[in-house]
Amino acid sequence: MSKSLIPAAALVLLLAGCSSSQPPSGSAASMAAPAPAASAAPAATASTAPAAAASTAPTVAASAPGAASTASAGGTPVVAPADTGKWVEGKNYFRIEPAVPTDHADHVVVTEVFSWGCPACNQFQPMADAIRKSMPAYVHWQYLPAAFIPPEDWPTFQRAYYTAQALGLDNPATHDAMFKAIWTPGGPLNTYDGLGTSQPHVKKNLPSIADIARFYARRGANAATFEATADSFAVRAKMKRADQLIKAYGVDSTPTIVVNGTYRLDVASAGGLAQTQELVHYLAQKEAAAMHLQQ
Repeated sequence: MSKSLIPAAALVLLLAGCSSSQPPSGSAASMAAPAPAASAAPAATASTAPAAAASTAPTVAASAPGAASTASAGGTPVVAPADTGKWVEGKNYFRIEPAVPTDHADHVVVTEVFSWGCPACNQFQPMADAIRKSMPAYVHWQYLPAAFIPPEDWPTFQRAYYTAQALGLDNPATHDAMFKAIWTPGGPLNTYDGLGTSQPHVKKNLPSIADIARFYARRGANAATFEATADSFAVRAKMKRADQLIKAYGVDSTPTIVVNGTYRLDVASAGGLAQTQELVHYLAQKEAAAMHLQQ
């Protein structure tokens, strides 16, 4: 996707990302409808200095819509990409210390740390989808929902993500539909009043799990079951694990991409939209070669 397809204000928001320490304040342009679909590549999130990782690293548990389930068997070994000096550790991407083990030993796991309530994630979504679809078979793509901006309903959306996952409703169509329901002016799950105007502001009454249950009920869920599942031990445990993983990864802004629990990057650190996709491929291939995977 070329930068010209994104309004200037939206591009600035996407490059800045949504920070855990500074809730985003968007202009009308940056907080209106979702960005147009990506024709080529992804975008960038705020560059963050490496944060101290947790001393014990939990394993990844968040699955994602559309992720490859198995790597190609009987193929040729993945060869490490040539190091041309284009990508610099500590500048374009950051090593996670210690690396966080994944639960897919036969795949390179690529994780997008996001929130449906994050306007920068909304702008990034078409590009994230383009990256996901471009990944080789040895990559398992997944989403990890963040909850670090409660005033904009992020914990509720994190709970909703894992509820949908538990009920088998986590797929590309519903993932995109959630962004549209939140960020399209007049959407049923808007967190901001005045989207599409010059002065959007956080709503006094933010969407509840009951509101989100009604949203999913129009997509095949039973609303009562959705609400009950949202309050289950299993969902609460996944939320806690997600928070632990985000801390272990050193992530403090969204959207951020983590490659195999080893490297962290965003659109700003990568240097732009097309560069983000290229860098994710580079790091995934590097990890696949180190793991002796087939392609």
